[in-house]
Amino acid sequence: MQDAFHGSLLRECHCFPSNWPTETVPYSLLEDWRIIKQPPGERTPSKLSTYEILGPGMIILKNYVSLTDQVDIVNICEKWAAGPGGFYMYKSDEDRRRQMCFGRNWEPETGYRNCYRSNGFKPPPVPHEFISLAEAAIKDAQLYLDDLPSMYPDTCLVSFYYTNGRLGLHQDCDESSDSLRRGLPVVSISIGTTAIFVYRRTEHKRKLKNVWLDSGDVLIFGGKSRHIYHGVEHVGCNIFSDDLYLESKMRLGRLSLTLRQF
Repeated sequence: MQDAFHGSLLRECHCFPSNWPTETVPYSLLEDWRIIKQPPGERTPSKLSTYEILGPGMIILKNYVSLTDQVDIVNICEKWAAGPGGFYMYKSDEDRRRQMCFGRNWEPETGYRNCYRSNGFKPPPVPHEFISLAEAAIKDAQLYLDDLPSMYPDTCLVSFYYTNGRLGLHQDCDESSDSLRRGLPVVSISIGTTAIFVYRRTEHKRKLKNVWLDSGDVLIFGGKSRHIYHGVEHVGCNIFSDDLYLESKMRLGRLSLTLRQF
């Protein structure tokens, strides 16, 4: 398979060599910004939220997650970041991306087949805050999309992208056959530095569409768009939320939550 923006690339699903490390790397999302925190703002959804329909079953909710909830998400992830269930890398730091799992263990080479990480750790349940946010976003998206199914997220992949991080073109294809057949949606929540999300409907069509993912945006694709090829072309477009970094003290980069129902 060809990566549409970086040349040849192995698929995200089932094809990474098994000798790449999977152990937890001690890592913190936070940096000492030495700034006095301001009073928190309102809760999700933001009154300033807008939306754009990108295709059948595919929508972006712009500015959907309030600043307060973004900070809460950072803090929840930070709680697990340095422990045995924390961030890890599969192939050194080439993609400038770390990840950890909630609900179910997921690995690029084996999907969900291994319940435990190589260090023997089993992922904790998906935090109820993440579940509530994903369900609320789907319900709001259904006001504009008649063909978007409901789902209950029981797995969450958390990725942290450094600036200039990326993710090659792939399909989310490791969930159960029932989930895939029904087109149960993927919910992607972006926090931090802006990223360019690219996608297309088929593997062979060369032209990619793209959409910018800003801090607080929620991207949903399900139904007829559940099997799109997609990736992250670039993180760090010199656009980020000053308020988020001052409130949360998160290090510069993009925190991404991807929720699915297995």
